[in-house]
Amino acid sequence: MHSVSSESYFLEEVDSHIQANLGDSVVQEALKNGVDLREYSTQVEDQLKAEENLSIQDYIQQSQNIASLHNQIVSCDEILERCQNMLLSFQTDLGSISSEIMALQQQSVQMNLKLQNRQAVRGELSQFVGDMVIPEQMITVILDSPVTDQLFLDQLVALEQKITFLKEQSFREARSCTDVRDVVEKLKIKAMSKIREFLLDRISQFRKPMANYHIPQNTMLKFSFYFKFLMANDREIAAEVRDDYCDTMSKVLFSYFKSYSGRLAKLQFDEIATREDLVGAIVETSQRGVAGFFGKTTMKAKASVFSIGERGQVIDEALEAPIIVPHHVQQKAESKFSYEVLFRSEQFCFLENACREYVFITQFFMVEGNELNDLFHLILGKTESLLKKAVDLSVQESYDAISLFLCLHLLFAFRKHCQMRKIATLDKYWDNLQSTLWHRFRHVMQLNIQSIRDCDPLKLKTVDQRPHLICRRYAELSAGFMSIQESDPNENISRLLSDLQQEVEYFILKMTSVFDGRKNQLLFLINNYDMILSVLAERVRNDCQESDSFKDLLATRTSEFVELILESNFGELLRFIKRVEPVIQQDDDDDDAIVTREGAKVASILKDFNVRWKKALDGINSEILGSFPNFKNGTSILQQTLTQFVQYYHRFYKIMSHPQFSSHPERSQLINVHQLMVEVKKFKSNF
Repeated sequence: MHSVSSESYFLEEVDSHIQANLGDSVVQEALKNGVDLREYSTQVEDQLKAEENLSIQDYIQQSQNIASLHNQIVSCDEILERCQNMLLSFQTDLGSISSEIMALQQQSVQMNLKLQNRQAVRGELSQFVGDMVIPEQMITVILDSPVTDQLFLDQLVALEQKITFLKEQSFREARSCTDVRDVVEKLKIKAMSKIREFLLDRISQFRKPMANYHIPQNTMLKFSFYFKFLMANDREIAAEVRDDYCDTMSKVLFSYFKSYSGRLAKLQFDEIATREDLVGAIVETSQRGVAGFFGKTTMKAKASVFSIGERGQVIDEALEAPIIVPHHVQQKAESKFSYEVLFRSEQFCFLENACREYVFITQFFMVEGNELNDLFHLILGKTESLLKKAVDLSVQESYDAISLFLCLHLLFAFRKHCQMRKIATLDKYWDNLQSTLWHRFRHVMQLNIQSIRDCDPLKLKTVDQRPHLICRRYAELSAGFMSIQESDPNENISRLLSDLQQEVEYFILKMTSVFDGRKNQLLFLINNYDMILSVLAERVRNDCQESDSFKDLLATRTSEFVELILESNFGELLRFIKRVEPVIQQDDDDDDAIVTREGAKVASILKDFNVRWKKALDGINSEILGSFPNFKNGTSILQQTLTQFVQYYHRFYKIMSHPQFSSHPERSQLINVHQLMVEVKKFKSNF
């Protein structure tokens, strides 16, 4: 019963196994062939038992080898266990080594930090000791070496650094300061004593007669640190040196310019301009006025008052020329000079010395701002007053407008020179001189204007149609002013020139009252206007207001003169044209009577014209060319006259071609316009 149930259980298990393995290829093959799976399973079971038995037999046969393999495995396991123990020991050792390395690393960081701190302390301590200790060489050099040695200057700079360092440490209450304070103080006193003696000695050299103070001044400038040392350590000694320098240089410059100004004054022309040298001042009893203007002998002892000539070079190429050396001029027996030349030399010399002093006191005394201005004027104040007084004395009696004008422009140039050097301390000085010169210049110009206004043409004994002396004076004077005004215009001066021009125009018109006949008056007007324009054209490059005004006046008077000349030679013809031409142009029937009446006069007009027109042209040519001193102007007026004559004749010819005159029997006597032109062109060679 038990066997049956076992077999049944076995079969069920097989069956479940078969069901589970229906997808197996062997099972599917068996089912395909119709094999009973139970039998097949039994068969397989038997085969497995057989194989198991064979395997057991094989194990039994290989038992020796298996035992040997077991022993080898056990041996390897022991070896691996020992390796594991060794590795664990190594791991323990490596852990202890890592701890030691970390400890060493911490010790290294601490030692490096200690080293850095010690080095920093050592550097600062070494610097502190070096700054505090006074070397033996410093003591020896400051005590024994001359002040002018470079080594003394180097050690003085080092001493100044130690003094500054000692003061800083004293505030920090460093005890080491007491060890060197006495030595440093003694060295400082010794150095200041030697520096004081050196600087005062250099300053005393300025006072020597005929000494060139620039040399010791340059020496002082090389050792400007000495004064800086004095200022930093003893302001009383520094003030003593500075006051001594200021007092000395003030006296030296004052004495120099007093002597130089006096010597320059002796080089001025012996004769200076007076009231008799105004534009409108005419002395008829002698030839002084004419000689003074044109004569060469007078020019040797007196500057040209009205013509600027070469005097304008003083504000151009001669502006920064070397100054005049009086004793050199006297030795060479050179000619004397006009005032503006001496003024330029004196003021340029003062400018150069003032600029040099400005640079010196700025660099040596290390001052700026108001302190610099005060120190500068303390040195040069007396000299400025001296030169200003000299200018006042020279200018107050001057009647030379050109000289005053050039001096004003010299001041403009010197002021600009100072501005370029950025030296503003002389502005007040230039302002004072400019005020003095300007007031005198304006006064002299007003005197010139008044002299023209007061000139009575009826009291002049010598009068002709040639350019008048007053007009020539005005032309030369204004041309000189305007030539300079072109590059540096000044509104105030332009206003004075305009007033002067206006007064001259009035004077020219007044002068016409002394001439009989309008033609003589026009000749006088044209000659004077032309002369003025010629002089202005020579001096002034561009057209100016004065030139335009006189050009208009000249054109107006020339046109009037041309009409007058033609009227005097062809009066009947011109009057006929002026009467008839408007009537014909209007073409009014009511005026036929006028045309008829005028037509009766055509015969006599034509006859008179045909007889004398060639001779009249010759007369016009001779009269015009002989009436104008300026040949160019004369030929221009002649050309204008002949042109106007041709135009008048052409108008006359056109009138005669009008229907109301075309049948006139005298029309055949008309001269052809072309023939007239041929005769007129004969005079072309003259202009």
